[in-house]
Amino acid sequence: MKTKRLAAAALAALMFAGCASTPASDSSNGSSTAANSETLTVGMECNYAPFNWQTTEAGEHGVALPGGAGYCDGYDVRISKKLADEMGKELVVKKINWDGLQPALESGEIDAIVAGMTANEEREEGIDFTTPYYESQMVMIVPKDAETASFTDIQQFGGHNVIGQKNTNYDTIIDQIEGVNHITPKASYPELILALQTGEAEAITAELPVAKGIVEANPDLTYITFEEGKGFDVDTTVSIGLKNNTRDSQSFKDIQAALDKITQEERENIMLEAVNSAPTGE
Repeated sequence: MKTKRLAAAALAALMFAGCASTPASDSSNGSSTAANSETLTVGMECNYAPFNWQTTEAGEHGVALPGGAGYCDGYDVRISKKLADEMGKELVVKKINWDGLQPALESGEIDAIVAGMTANEEREEGIDFTTPYYESQMVMIVPKDAETASFTDIQQFGGHNVIGQKNTNYDTIIDQIEGVNHITPKASYPELILALQTGEAEAITAELPVAKGIVEANPDLTYITFEEGKGFDVDTTVSIGLKNNTRDSQSFKDIQAALDKITQEERENIMLEAVNSAPTGE
């Protein structure tokens, strides 16, 4: 996902303010004391539907953001709720921009990153990851009436303006297209959508769940999948990020054990519910 992942609709209407919550720290190793705390504090963008989004209505699954900044809902929130319930903790969700997630984890401001993040070699130098909690498919979002809507091979985008999200797999994979015009990435999906609709870009890379939400909210757009062997070579799994060098800690073990209890069928059903309930921006 956002390497983000995957993925996957973040809408312009979802760009709200953030909030704060700071857990205690373990003075022995600088790690969060999630194992002993009564809360599980997770960080996410809250503007990356259906993984996470911000709303003014609590709904059935929304979690209040500290500071009266509304609520956060989505697949990441619902998975986090199940983890917290299994661990006997209260879930706290903090809205943090993508580039701020790892620093927040390192400082102990949050206990975990649950934000559609893919474990890769670079990230694993500073973050310990659980096993994946979702796997998706990489697609492209394009204007519905453009010639690109009929493309079935990523190499057909050679010479076209393609854009992705900054500091994610969504951006780096673009260079797999020979001769592509790799547009300077944007920080968030609402910005990417605007770039596509204003003509700055001709295509956006995205994970399938994200693309479905974006297209649902923007009838002028569509998403395309690719023939076997003609798509992107990319890991589309997403994992929970925990503080570095804590893999042997009770906190890490508790979160992994709670995650292991969520079956694959449950995960798919939770994603389907999140896709169906994500805001459309109408």
